[in-house]
Amino acid sequence: MSNHVRFTTSTGIPIYFCDPHAPWQRGSNENTNRLLRQYSPKGTDLSKQSAADLRRIQRSLNGRPRKTLGYLTPLEKYTELVASTG
Repeated sequence: MSNHVRFTTSTGIPIYFCDPHAPWQRGSNENTNRLLRQYSPKGTDLSKQSAADLRRIQRSLNGRPRKTLGYLTPLEKYTELVASTG
């Protein structure tokens, strides 16, 4: 985040920072946090979970269709975007 000005200058893509204590400005982030809570309650020390457990959670979340992605999974959307840059 410290290089946001350089990134914006190089790409022409503006960076938006949400206001502190305004979760309604971070809808996708808050939704992802809610989904993560299905696997690990708030305050869970992730350093105590195995790499295999974290990969399992990652695969599950990335394989879950999202309304905001037209009901594609994050993995499908990522693959679509990468293919279109080829």
